[in-house]
Amino acid sequence: MARVVRTGPTAVVDDEKPASANYHAHALARGLALLELLANGPQPMTLTEFHRRTKMPKSTLVRLLAVLTEAEFIVRVDERPAFRLAHKVLTLSTAYVASLDVSETAGAYLAELSAKTGHTANLGILDGDQVLHLCVHEPDRPIRFTAMAGSRASAYCTGLGKVLLANVAADRIELHVPEEPFPPRTEATVTTVEQLSKELRKIQRRGYAFDDNEWSIGLRCLAVPVPIADVGVAALSVAGPAAEFVNDRHAGYLESLREAASAMAADADLVAVLSITYKSLLPAEQGGKS
Repeated sequence: MARVVRTGPTAVVDDEKPASANYHAHALARGLALLELLANGPQPMTLTEFHRRTKMPKSTLVRLLAVLTEAEFIVRVDERPAFRLAHKVLTLSTAYVASLDVSETAGAYLAELSAKTGHTANLGILDGDQVLHLCVHEPDRPIRFTAMAGSRASAYCTGLGKVLLANVAADRIELHVPEEPFPPRTEATVTTVEQLSKELRKIQRRGYAFDDNEWSIGLRCLAVPVPIADVGVAALSVAGPAAEFVNDRHAGYLESLREAASAMAADADLVAVLSITYKSLLPAEQGGKS
């Protein structure tokens, strides 16, 4: 049996391959590791700093950095020598971002969640005082909650919205709700900041939101947060006929929601597209759209 040796996060050396193949695989892995180090570290980064962080011999680093410079993935900026990322990295990142589609990256998770629960699964993000529905998957049944990707709903009276508001600083809640009294969608709708704040504290303690006929009579919804690394949260929900969201079914629905949310938060592609979408909705002064 061939002996396979892992020499780093991405490098694999296989005894059955020619020595030259293993050498090039190892060199490629090291070169990519240097790019990643430069992307996550201070720029420019000196040869001495590369050596300190990687423990590679300086002679090896000089060869690898020379190849990356020649290929225009990095640029040498002074005689120390020190290096920064170059334009070829932008070409790769732009192509990666262009390939992302939230409906594709999130769709499989929502389809599985909908199949498990028998209800409409919905992924949303906060935009002002509304929830923007990014991806929706409806179950194959005649009686179901219907929603469309790209549609919006008020944040203060929906499961998705309340999860998102529960992750907003208390002194900024009023930026994400209409003027008081809030328009009552049903008799169960909260209509003041005080009532909403009390509900948000409850959501923070238990980790999920419950829309109990607040958006529409006959409709109930459970929602949980989906962390977006270094940015904020999205929200994931299942919604359907109120009669099917009785208390003894909540635990099962929440287990499925949390499993899906955890898997989504661990999906680097999905986190990237959610982060891009989130930032695009921010006001210009916060680094978002102008």
